[in-house]
Amino acid sequence: ETTEMTNREEAEMQMSELDLLSSMFPSEEEFTVTDQLAVAELKHYAEKESAEVPSSKVQFILNVKPEVSNASLVEFSMVCALPFKYPTVLPEITVRSSLLSRAQQIHLNSDLKTYLMQNCSGEPCMLSAREWVKDHAAAYIDKELSSSSVTTSNAVQSEDTTFTRLWIYSHHIYNKQKRKNVIDWAKELSLSGFCMPGKPGVVCVEGLQSSCEEFWSRVRRLTWKRILIRHREDVSLEGGGHAEIQKQRKFPPLEEKCFDAHGARGNHMDLGQLYRFLEEKGCADIFQMYFGVEGH
Repeated sequence: ETTEMTNREEAEMQMSELDLLSSMFPSEEEFTVTDQLAVAELKHYAEKESAEVPSSKVQFILNVKPEVSNASLVEFSMVCALPFKYPTVLPEITVRSSLLSRAQQIHLNSDLKTYLMQNCSGEPCMLSAREWVKDHAAAYIDKELSSSSVTTSNAVQSEDTTFTRLWIYSHHIYNKQKRKNVIDWAKELSLSGFCMPGKPGVVCVEGLQSSCEEFWSRVRRLTWKRILIRHREDVSLEGGGHAEIQKQRKFPPLEEKCFDAHGARGNHMDLGQLYRFLEEKGCADIFQMYFGVEGH
């Protein structure tokens, strides 16, 4: 028999590692799964309830406060995705912190990757990755930068800006007040995109990363049957001026799009029309992420 792990064994190991993480870090501040649907798919597969190989990677965030006397305020977040063949292959981890410059972040992440390559072949390694970050990450924050607030604010201004596009999926969006919130908040935060109400509900917002994250944190606080970020795009902008940002936008200021299949009373959207709309905007591949089928 081959020593190669089977897909199902890998899925089982991923599930038990996720269970371990949620029991060790029960608070959402420390550990948050960002795509519940992927976990549900993985669980079904691991428990043999489904023969279908999961279509999306499990994604989660581990927040780490390093044990450094003066770093009580620093938090590092590890944005993680588990490829389907993990732990046979390495996890995808990006460590972020508001106190890291772009160069420091790149340096830190490349060192973490080296550590994983040398120490984590074929074994679940999220905990050792977390330990490594806890022990080492603070050293990457340049002492000069954090010592005085003046230099920090200059550093932040010259830092590259990130342009983000979030593709949000909701079980349904009918409620008038929520629809109004989506439009008003996008306007307030200078986000472009569109909202397709009905069932399912689709919201796309694009703009500065911080604005997208603020939008998401407001939207997810409303009560939903189910809502999640289906896909996220981040583009680093050199310098990040207004023109750079405008150039990245694929959509006009956020508006509602009704691709109504059945006249004014119907609430099931015509997905073919949505597909053609996305295709026009150069986003046809997103359709498959939402609905798991090729467009028409």
